[in-house]
Amino acid sequence: MYHLKANGPFRWGYTTVTTEDEAQANTMMDFGFLRLRAGEVYEEQSPKESAFLLMTGDITFEFGGEVARAERKSLFHENASCLHLPPNTPLKLTAHSDVELNITRTSGDVNFPPQFYSATETRSEERGKGTMQETSTRIVRTVFDKSNAPKANLVVGEVVNFPGKWSSYSPHHHPQPEIYHYRFLPNNGFGVSIVGDEAFIVTDHDSVKILADSIHPQVTAPGYAMYYIWVIRHLEGNPYGIPTFVPEHTWVMEEGASIFPDRRHDDE
Repeated sequence: MYHLKANGPFRWGYTTVTTEDEAQANTMMDFGFLRLRAGEVYEEQSPKESAFLLMTGDITFEFGGEVARAERKSLFHENASCLHLPPNTPLKLTAHSDVELNITRTSGDVNFPPQFYSATETRSEERGKGTMQETSTRIVRTVFDKSNAPKANLVVGEVVNFPGKWSSYSPHHHPQPEIYHYRFLPNNGFGVSIVGDEAFIVTDHDSVKILADSIHPQVTAPGYAMYYIWVIRHLEGNPYGIPTFVPEHTWVMEEGASIFPDRRHDDE
């Protein structure tokens, strides 16, 4: 219900991972992947708010009288480009190479100008550096949230975990529903996704739903970098902002925290 296994890469065309009208574990979001071959053209006009995150390839977006072109060769080494559209906006995609896009959608009465976020506009930061003996150092990319898309119902971002290290740490939770989607380098890698009291072994192309204030720390195996998309659906009157950290574990983030092997029994 929460761990959505994938059996290898997605097919050409659109692959649904989850939908916003599901009877169980409803994330309030449509979430899936569109793969286009070089030369293909895709057109639509969705009644939902939509985000088109470029995974790989060279593509032109035409939307609301505007044109933007983006190219991405590596999820792990390059920032994201993303097109964010309000409902009922005509869209045309032209693939100049084989292309893969993540598409996240949600219903809601919103009205904002279409916005293309280039790779240079994506906020990228190295979190965890200098703390926890570097066991949670990772790259966090935020494409848009309330700070730069105040009328949106969605938040879109990415994380790159260094091999053997944790993210979404120290453990935290929030009431707004979230989806994680994973890729690995090399692609035969694996990690562990903890959601509440359950732990899932995640592999390339898997996804995980995070609901109802479940804690959700992640870790990747030594030797394997782990990339994941994170998308969040704001709740009406309760938008996503700062998560709640599990208090018994926040000490690990304190400057100068004594952690094994420096920590001794009589320090406990």
